[in-house]
Formats: sequence, C-alpha cells, structure tokens
Amino acid sequence: MQSVIVALRAAFRSFFHPRMLALVLWPMLLATALWLGAAFIFWGSWMAGLTGLLEQTSLEQWIAQGVLAVVAHYLVATLLVLLLLPAIFVTALLITAIFAMPVMVGHVAEKDYPQLVRKQGGTVAGNVSNALVAVAVYCLGWIVTLPLWLFSPFALVLPILLMAYLNQRLFRYDALAEHASREEIGLVVERASGKLYLLGALAGLLQFVPLLNFIAPVYVALAFIHLCLEELKQLRAQAAGS
Repeated sequence: MQSVIVALRAAFRSFFHPRMLALVLWPMLLATALWLGAAFIFWGSWMAGLTGLLEQTSLEQWIAQGVLAVVAHYLVATLLVLLLLPAIFVTALLITAIFAMPVMVGHVAEKDYPQLVRKQGGTVAGNVSNALVAVAVYCLGWIVTLPLWLFSPFALVLPILLMAYLNQRLFRYDALAEHASREEIGLVVERASGKLYLLGALAGLLQFVPLLNFIAPVYVALAFIHLCLEELKQLRAQAAGS
C-alpha cells in the first residue's frame, strides 16, 4: 500500500512539469472528438440498435406499459449517452498508452531514475497488442457484467474492478518496455501484481470525478511509470545483492 501511495505522490510532482502539462488535454479532447463525430454519423443506427435490444427484455415492456412510456425514447438516448462516456474515457487511456507513454517514461526516468539501465525488452508491436488486448478484455467484461449493474452493490464495485484491470494491463507494459528486459517485465508484473491492481482501482476512481477525468489519463500513466520503475529498481538491487 505504501509503495502505491508513494507512486501517486511522485506522479503528482511529475504531473506539473511543463512537458507533462502539454500532454494533459489532447488525449481526452481527441477521444471526445472521435466519439462525437461517430455519434453524429451513427446516432440513428445506435438508437435503433439499442431500442431493439431493450425490446427483447422485460425492462422495455415495463417502460412501455408504465407512466414512462411517453419518455421511453429519451430514456434510450440517455442510456446511449451513458454508454458513450466510458467509451470516451477508455479511448483517451488508449491514446495515452500508445502515443504519450514514451515521452512520459523518458521524462520520469531522466528525473527520478537516471541510473536505471535500459534493456529495451518491449517492442512497438508488443505495446499495440497489449493495449488492444487490455481494451478488448475490458469491453467484454463490461458487456458480460452489464446486467449485474442493475443491483446497486454490483453497480458500485464492478466499474472499479474493470478499471483496475484496464489500467494495470494497459500501462504496466509501456512503463517497463524501455528499461526492463523481457524476463524482468514478467518478474515485475508477477511480484507487484497486487500493487498494480490496487493502483489501477484507485486511479479508476478519477473516471467518476467531473473535470478530474480530463487529466486522469496522464496522471494515471505517470503513477504506473513511477510504480513500475521503482519495482524494477528494487528487483535489480535484490538480484545484485544475492
């Protein structure tokens, strides 16, 4: 727990460097623009598809027979907007992981880990494939567990658990790819698995805070860089001392 808190504090310090501030808004703005553009083109199709899905459930029958029948169309539109919000946030995380991480890793390593030897165990192909797998598993888990969100306890827990998985899977590889060997990447992920998930869950809470979710992708990435590089540093120190 302490190492996670240390990583969050270190990320806060790194965040206010001009090079990092320059990265803050554009992932979220680009993700928002992409999804708003898609919504402008496909909104009618999305509405029809979502309405068709709801018509096959008892929920739609209840709405149609109740006092909400007159606003059923607006409820479907509201549900679609609620589906777009996590899609925008996840897309911003993906953009950050693929395009901004090299700059952030270089900055953090230069300032805080200048003695850490670069073994370049990761690749660009590994970066992209890891990011796609992370998003695919997240989306599948989101769809599969969606019916459980109707029960309030699950509605509070499941989004955080899914974001914990997404954050740690999305950023751990990129944070280590430049400095760790392929073997070291596996060792760090194995020994720090609990810390990575805990950091992912804490960072995922930012998604639900208005305005803060705009800066969350870069801050979350910085926290994972600090945690992973510190774990790599300790791993090598232990190996050298044994």
